[in-house]
Amino acid sequence: MKNSKFAYIVATSFFLSLTLFSCGDKEAQKTENPAKGPSIHTLIFIDKTASVDVQKPFVAQKYQQALTSIIEQNFRKAGDTFQIYYIHENTSKARTLSLVCRTEMEDTEGVNATDLEAIKTSYDLSIRKERNFVTQQSLNRLKAQNDNASNLETNITASIPVIAKLSESPGDIRVYYLSDMVESVKSGRDFQIHPPKDDAEAEAWATTDAAKLKNYQLSGPEISMILPFEPTSSSKENNPTVTHYWQKLFESLGVMSVTEM
Repeated sequence: MKNSKFAYIVATSFFLSLTLFSCGDKEAQKTENPAKGPSIHTLIFIDKTASVDVQKPFVAQKYQQALTSIIEQNFRKAGDTFQIYYIHENTSKARTLSLVCRTEMEDTEGVNATDLEAIKTSYDLSIRKERNFVTQQSLNRLKAQNDNASNLETNITASIPVIAKLSESPGDIRVYYLSDMVESVKSGRDFQIHPPKDDAEAEAWATTDAAKLKNYQLSGPEISMILPFEPTSSSKENNPTVTHYWQKLFESLGVMSVTEM
């Protein structure tokens, strides 16, 4: 947000970088062997509560593009994992998709040009098939409607133990929230009724809440909040103090990289 005091990465930069990866740098994808890098573990939380309408054209387009780009960038080799959870009243129990990549590029060191081309072609065909499957399954989860009573509460805090558990895995942990980040639970914060009045209060609340979550240290993950708001949204709709709260909470739990899009 323009009024935020933190150096968030804006949405345009996010999608530009992913577009450059997935579209403008195809040759680099074909020549680099992903087997040499660490595994990437992708965790996506999709808001399935009444305050986020994924049927709205802007939201649908933004989130579909985000999912497609994330899969293109993060799902590259055998051992990469991809999970989706729903955000609602029972977030910690709402895993709806869990997949593991099986495609592996053979070692290309020292092979002749003919064999190298065959290896690349085989890899490209296999990984494209897997990515297409993951993308379709993800879009199905995005479009699914939640008409149950669970859509009346938005328990984002319950995602933190899920992230902490995944962080025990070796490799790169990348977490994405497709949500307005408006916590709304009966037994905790309710930003719909009582959001922080300013950055100072947001920081104070984050410090208090982080103390309750001190057993979950999140030093490894990269966290991205992909918000459903148009650039022309007012501060009343896209409240900067709410995302400031999450920025400070994640920082207090040890997260080094938090971006807002």
